[in-house]
Amino acid sequence: MVRRLSLKLTTALAVTLVVLFAALTACAQTQSKIPHIGYIWLGAEGSDRATTLPGFQQGLRELGYQQGRDIVIDYSYADGSVERLRELVSHTVASKVDVIVAPGVIVADAVKSATRTIPVVALVGDPLASGLVASLARPGGNVTGFSSMWPDLGGKFIELVHELVPHAARVAMLWNPSNGASRDLMQAMREPAGSLGLSLLLYETRRPADFPIAFGAITEQNPDALVIDTDVLLISHRKSIVEFAAERRLPSVYGLREFVVDGGLISYGSSSFDLSRRVAGYVDKILKGAKPADLPVEQPTKFELVLNLKTAKALGLTIPPMILARADEVLE
Repeated sequence: MVRRLSLKLTTALAVTLVVLFAALTACAQTQSKIPHIGYIWLGAEGSDRATTLPGFQQGLRELGYQQGRDIVIDYSYADGSVERLRELVSHTVASKVDVIVAPGVIVADAVKSATRTIPVVALVGDPLASGLVASLARPGGNVTGFSSMWPDLGGKFIELVHELVPHAARVAMLWNPSNGASRDLMQAMREPAGSLGLSLLLYETRRPADFPIAFGAITEQNPDALVIDTDVLLISHRKSIVEFAAERRLPSVYGLREFVVDGGLISYGSSSFDLSRRVAGYVDKILKGAKPADLPVEQPTKFELVLNLKTAKALGLTIPPMILARADEVLE
């Protein structure tokens, strides 16, 4: 009888251990299935907190994702270095993340060159012209995302310069020629500038070390106004750009509201917060089985004209009533 009881206890213990092992295995498998997202930014850490990062994180929260519980996001920052960017992209691809979020065409192009299998959600000026997708309706590869349509706004920027500074003859442009969308924006500005008798002066900023050189050249040539490209590198250095424009008393037109919040004069463009919030929606769809090849590239639904009256006053500018009437937001 004792032997039978011992056998029953041994059997019960074995069953308990099997159940416990199965539970632990299931728990480990559940944990291993938490999706990993790679987020790569060309600029320095923190320089995206007023642009793509808040909208992306807000979008994930709205969809019920919580970092560490439902999703793991690996954030990488290249500090403006293309060499560092390549290293980060290689590491992210080797980590076999489930999706890569790529704000900016330089990042998106680097990621596409490194992988044709990991899904990529890009946020760039023109994904089609940049060669990232085969078509807007059917991207066809592992890259999809959102177009900010910044390259299409060149004429609008020149129009704002002309309205704000009617006497302007020379307009400076800070741009990154390594960025295909920047080249498109520059080309889009040439014709309207010429028709208004404006000379377009170009100052390259491919890397952080180029900014002091560009600022020095602008100071020497003393243009009448300044247009700022929407390249990620320039976004990352927006505070120094805004400070320079204030010191030189240069009326400046930007493509992002965030420049105006930091003290810039005026901006017109798509809402980076709204677009990056929608990026989270595409990440969610991909994690649930959608293929980037079948997700159409979406365009902005919201454009905004933002004006800083305090900056206008400091520059001694009288803002035309028509611009005031069109403004979506006026900062005082």
